[in-house]
Amino acid sequence: MVITRETDYALRLLRVLLDGELHAVRDIAESELVPQAFAYKILIKLSKAGLVRSVRGTAGGFRLCADLSQTSLYDLMQAMGERSDLNACMDPEYTCPWRATHGMCALHCRLSAIQQKLDAELRAQ
Repeated sequence: MVITRETDYALRLLRVLLDGELHAVRDIAESELVPQAFAYKILIKLSKAGLVRSVRGTAGGFRLCADLSQTSLYDLMQAMGERSDLNACMDPEYTCPWRATHGMCALHCRLSAIQQKLDAELRAQ
């Protein structure tokens, strides 16, 4: 699965914030059917990525602070700490036992081409 539940929830939370208004976590979570604790965790990640801003206090909450037309699905996945890897061998940190003994794998080459296309599409969305 490329898009995890966390990224799906992040998309929904951002949808609420599109109006530019300040929203309490409780209200955002309730309107988008996201568990409140999970919504808060996601909003903190979005805040660290510069997509939303938190306002502290009793009248606090979160508001959108980025132009989402300039933010791709790839960017959002990165903010959530996710990768779009088709296979473990797409991760540059992965040590492939096949490659160590046989050299470059034809499957890896084909998956790499697909991975590049997928990443391009995610960056375009």
